[in-house]
Amino acid sequence: MALTLMEGNEAIAWGARLAGCRFFAGYPITPATTVYNAMLRHLPPEGGVCMQGEDEIASIGFCLGASMADWKAMTATSGPGISLYSEQISFAIGSEIPVVIVDVQRLGPSTGSATKGADGDIQFLQWGNSGGLPVIVLAPVGVEDCIVLTMQAFNLAETYRCPVFIAANKEISMTRETVDLGAIHLPEIVQRRTADPETSFLPFGASNDRSAPDFLPIGGDRPVRQTSSTHGPDGYITTDPDVIARNQSRLQQKIIADVHSFTYFEEVTTPGADTLIIAYGITARAARTAAETLRETGAPASLLTLKTLWPVPEDLLRQKAADYDRIVVVEMNLGQYVREIQRVLPDKDIRFLGQMNGELIKPNQIREVVRHG
Repeated sequence: MALTLMEGNEAIAWGARLAGCRFFAGYPITPATTVYNAMLRHLPPEGGVCMQGEDEIASIGFCLGASMADWKAMTATSGPGISLYSEQISFAIGSEIPVVIVDVQRLGPSTGSATKGADGDIQFLQWGNSGGLPVIVLAPVGVEDCIVLTMQAFNLAETYRCPVFIAANKEISMTRETVDLGAIHLPEIVQRRTADPETSFLPFGASNDRSAPDFLPIGGDRPVRQTSSTHGPDGYITTDPDVIARNQSRLQQKIIADVHSFTYFEEVTTPGADTLIIAYGITARAARTAAETLRETGAPASLLTLKTLWPVPEDLLRQKAADYDRIVVVEMNLGQYVREIQRVLPDKDIRFLGQMNGELIKPNQIREVVRHG
């Protein structure tokens, strides 16, 4: 048994190290800076690189360059930095560059309150790229999740050659918890698929319309073309509408069609309950306490904790909500993910509890909504 006291940001760094991350670049910003501090301890002794960019734009640019050279790369920031990352996020999507991006959310808008948590970036993480193509967003609930989901984020980035976000939160990332490192079930490590050296290489040539292309690093023995513009399988810029349409469809389908394989969640099913609480992130912890108390007081409710937020796990939502008359969605914003629940479950009675004032949502607030609507 290896009991360790660590905060969420340290756990994210630990998970990145276990996943094989050997490059980190970031710019100091509360409450994400301790990810950088932890990576600075981990990477140089193991032959990795940890560096501070002159700003957020440079930092994620360094990560994309490192990834194109075949290094597993990660960056970390908070809401204001995510806004600056937007152009490079679009580049990573369009040019299929694996990268893990940690967003330790804090209260917005703009610089907001650096020491207060929120989940106000949830919609931005999905739609904050030019073109509106899908990304993968995972949401940890505690320190153990920060380790495991960070490892899964690297696996997904390598598999689908895309940016993958960790939607953390100031309260998760800067709260210390005891975790038994020896008892955690760690996922197997995935590496990106390398192109066959004996065949002609197409930098964006995929075997079917739902797969990511094979990889060769820039700077290696064979020439690799890379561009941020619309391109065909050969990497040359094109304006051919058929070629563009096929590529856009593949970029969408390689992620959307496979969401079932990376739908992570937890559930607490209570017999006799007619209400299902849906939550994610730090709020799921209050929801768990609320569900336990409701069961003890004779007003049972079940709980579904989502850890894959984007793409929306629609099949999971329909399956888990089927037996309930009422759905209560709880999140630390003014109503972002609840819109997806309403879209996927239009026939359900959906209630919403949200706030974005720098305070955590408390179990008694959730209990009141469940009891009295």
